[in-house]
Amino acid sequence: MSRPVPTRRDRRTRRRIRRKRVLVALGVVVAVVVSVAAASVLASTPAREEAVARPATSSPDPVVPASAADRLLATTTDPDACAVEFAGDGVALDPQLQVRDVLYRGLPIPRAADRVFAGWYPTAVDAAAGTTSARINGADLVACTDRRATLHAAWTTPEENRAAATRLPILMYHQFTTRPEGEDGWLRLNYAFLGDFDAQMAHIEQAGFYLPTWDEVDAFIDGALFLPARSVVITDDDADPTWLQLAAPVVDRRHLLTTSFVITSARTEPSPNPFVLQRSHTHDMHRAGPNGKGRLVNDDVATIVADLEESARILGAKDVVAYPFGHYDDRTKEAVRAAGFALGRTIEPGYVRIGTDKLALPVVRVNYGVTVDELAAAIG
Repeated sequence: MSRPVPTRRDRRTRRRIRRKRVLVALGVVVAVVVSVAAASVLASTPAREEAVARPATSSPDPVVPASAADRLLATTTDPDACAVEFAGDGVALDPQLQVRDVLYRGLPIPRAADRVFAGWYPTAVDAAAGTTSARINGADLVACTDRRATLHAAWTTPEENRAAATRLPILMYHQFTTRPEGEDGWLRLNYAFLGDFDAQMAHIEQAGFYLPTWDEVDAFIDGALFLPARSVVITDDDADPTWLQLAAPVVDRRHLLTTSFVITSARTEPSPNPFVLQRSHTHDMHRAGPNGKGRLVNDDVATIVADLEESARILGAKDVVAYPFGHYDDRTKEAVRAAGFALGRTIEPGYVRIGTDKLALPVVRVNYGVTVDELAAAIG
């Protein structure tokens, strides 16, 4: 039996039925996709809301501002650098950068109208006791822990400072000899026997003498700094080869601060060791002028100033000058002041006291044959 041939109407009807079925199928797919997406959103929303609502269980550590010492140490990569801070009544000073196992440089000397500075100490207890052996200055090597150290200030009154009546000897040496009998000739007294010098330095070391720096001498004369009764400055004139080869090693071994007055036209080398400060004996004025005396009392002020400035340039310091042959006058003083030097050392005998003329510092001359007992009697 044959199948009837579909009419055009039948074909249109079938096409409408197929399109309806496709649309229904697409609707089902879309509904499924939307349902899945909605379920995903609904599932994640509470978690996000919970995360937003949940309070933080911890907070970051607070940032501690760097101290002045920290900032100072941050400026150097030197592992031996040490930030030295200052403490004590009325002390408000910035820390200094020093170097471990090197002599302290430029320690401040606080000044106050109603009291007198009495030095720096490693602890507040030492500062209160004022024990000379514990006092710290530019004659001491820097010691620190974890790259830090604190120095504590001691004070006294102007009345107590004056009552102490400290007299400061400045020892003056020249040349040295290994001959116990000394050298011959007209300069015989200039040559200290090395054995005597070593014994004299041993006395200063073992008796615990305080060795002030030149800025401390300056402040002491002003009455702004107290110096212990047993204080002494050790100096050598001319930087003679015998000083460099024989005597300088002695003060290095004993850790005693000294000053060598150098004629810089003859010597420009650095110090022989850390315990020898090199200071001006002029650049080229250690020779006679027209009147037979030193050039410091012959040349004009401008010439003297230029000479002293050249000496200071070579040495890197202009705190003190020693007058060649001990010759000086008012013109010399004018030039020394104009060149920026604070102190001038003569060869005149005597002691430095509060109020001493800063440009006419006297000395205790040490000649050949001076014994330890004689030196002890001269310096206390």
